[in-house]
Amino acid sequence: MISQDEFSEEWMDGVGEDGGNGWSPPRKKRTSLGEYSQLSLGDSSDTSEPSALDTAQLLPLIMETKLYKRRWLMLFIFSAFSMSNALIWLQYAIISNIFLRFYSIGTLAIDWLSMVFLLTYIPLFLPVTWVLNNRGVREVVVVAAAFNCIGAWIKTGTANPNMFAMTFFGQFVCSVGTIYMGIPSRLASLWFGEQEVSTACSIAVLGTQLGIAIGFLLPPILVPNVDDVEELAYHIRIMFYISAGVATFIFILVVIVFQEKPEIPPTQAQAQARNIPPGDYSYMASISNLLRNKPFMLLVVSYGLNVGSFYSISTLLNRMIIEHYPGEEVNAGRIGLTIVVAGMAGSLICGIWLDRTKTYKQTTLAVYLSSLIGMLIYTFTLYLGHLWVVFVTAGALGFFMTGYLPLGFEFAVELTYPESEGTSSGLLNCSAQIFGIIFTISQGKIIDRWGTFEGNIFLCIFLLIGTALTGLIKSDLRRQKANLQNTEAQSVSEATAAPERAVSPPEVPKEEKF
Repeated sequence: MISQDEFSEEWMDGVGEDGGNGWSPPRKKRTSLGEYSQLSLGDSSDTSEPSALDTAQLLPLIMETKLYKRRWLMLFIFSAFSMSNALIWLQYAIISNIFLRFYSIGTLAIDWLSMVFLLTYIPLFLPVTWVLNNRGVREVVVVAAAFNCIGAWIKTGTANPNMFAMTFFGQFVCSVGTIYMGIPSRLASLWFGEQEVSTACSIAVLGTQLGIAIGFLLPPILVPNVDDVEELAYHIRIMFYISAGVATFIFILVVIVFQEKPEIPPTQAQAQARNIPPGDYSYMASISNLLRNKPFMLLVVSYGLNVGSFYSISTLLNRMIIEHYPGEEVNAGRIGLTIVVAGMAGSLICGIWLDRTKTYKQTTLAVYLSSLIGMLIYTFTLYLGHLWVVFVTAGALGFFMTGYLPLGFEFAVELTYPESEGTSSGLLNCSAQIFGIIFTISQGKIIDRWGTFEGNIFLCIFLLIGTALTGLIKSDLRRQKANLQNTEAQSVSEATAAPERAVSPPEVPKEEKF
């Protein structure tokens, strides 16, 4: 005995095959996704029932979809790799005063050990996005994990006061691993259903946030501020070897286990995207379409301002705390940990909220405004002399500022569908890296000349601008419209296909559930 759903699936699978009923849908109607988008249901002024021709056009939209349990494994591996790379990013910045003395260098040189991660991504963005669109996610992740591993091992031999140039080179090699940064939304779309895609993107971003959190926490613990140079070199070497071991394990895991995409797509939107003939896709045309998309370009700038501010705060946090609380290197790391852990909670909550409500613009604007308010509170309480207050205000700032990261990715995908998620996310990250470099250098100079308060006010001004730009974004949720259109198409075709073909499935009695 079979259920109604099973019978309907078998019956619908047979519709369109030229065997038994002599009918097949015209192939010319399936040439591109652009033609699908013309079959709008909600905007038509014709209120009559769909005709046989309408049904024939709609039926090709109904494609098989499936969710695989191993999607969670792919997400975990990607998150683990991004954690490893983010951990290496902040190894120097959070104990910058120690490395300043160890390598006998200036503050700007130490800042560049973090900013090189931002700089490297910018020239690599276009070629990596091309590889992502033409070769796939797996190849990008494997290459990124390889560079991350190689760079980490180079750094193991640089725990010497005369090896700053080599440690910078190792950090540069690791920074090539940042090419993964455009993947979270792409990975979520490839593997997850429409009711969980935002949550999946949030979890993918959590890997980076977890790495930043560990990067804030462990270096001050592993490398104490001691006077003996030999002892300090020993502690630095231990930290580098731990990073290299983790990077190696994750690289092996990526090579052996990580997969490109499931055999059957998870959503109708992905199914349609797969049906676009390769010859119909132009990488440069896609870039051009995105650059001419005004709501998306507003998001690119506002996203860059927010995330660039976060990068600057992360890089300069040690200097901010030490200025007001001398000798508190360990607590500086703990404050950074508080910022990121609160942000991880914010990311997850925002992702779940988006999956349930689909209120992309409203949520993004609310979180952005809250980031501005949090930054103002943090700025005006940092110098009060109470560390517990700094912990609280930094946590509130992190909840919204780092919680914003996945919101930007998912909002961008909605505004730009059916363009590649990797391309839109890449442009967002490129903007964030550019603003991150500008803000880090500028805020560092302001702190050196005037102080931490003025440096933080500098960021508040740009967060205010970003909030205003976010409010100007027109909410055009194209991916949601595509999924809704397919759902409506399936309902209409199921209701009309049987009479048009004189094929009526027999009534199946409902089974009682015991």
